Formats: sequence, structure tokens, C-alpha cells
Amino acid sequence: MAKANEPYQTVLVESYTPKSSAGFRAGIHIRPCPGQGFPATMHVECSKSLSRNYPEGTVFRIRAKLTDREGSGDFLYSYFGWKYDVVELGRSD
Repeated sequence: MAKANEPYQTVLVESYTPKSSAGFRAGIHIRPCPGQGFPATMHVECSKSLSRNYPEGTVFRIRAKLTDREGSGDFLYSYFGWKYDVVELGRSD
């Protein structure tokens, strides 16, 4: 059940590659940056362009809200069509 009363807020997120692929699809994923009250292990659902068009380690500013999905726990959700800001480009190997 979605958390209807959670407001959208500005959140800094970063792209990363999980150390273990257990429970993940391969490739780059997005997680909250530290110090914002969200665990770094929390998933972020957002535009795929953040993980496809920028190098790993890039930091973005997005609008997101805390929500959940039955059986899978809390995650941050941002509508894929919303604009985002690139705060800092990651390394390009």
C-alpha cells in the first residue's frame, strides 16, 4: 500500500554498482546519499537516465517521496518524467 500522506521532498541520490547482485538486476543502481535520514541501502525508483547516461558515482538532486510496495518494504519514488539536477559527475573509467 502506498504511503499517501508522505510529501515529495528534495533528495540527493547517487549512482552505484551493488557489491552483490543478489536481489538486484545487473548494472548501476541509485541510492540516497548519506546524512538525509534515509539508509544508503534504500532503493530509489526514478528515471533510468540517471543510471544509463551518467558515470557511476554521479550525484543528482531529485524530487522524491517515501513509499512502499506490499511485500518489498520502503523505497524512494520519483516520477521518471521529472527534471533532475546533476550535482557532481562521478568517475568515468
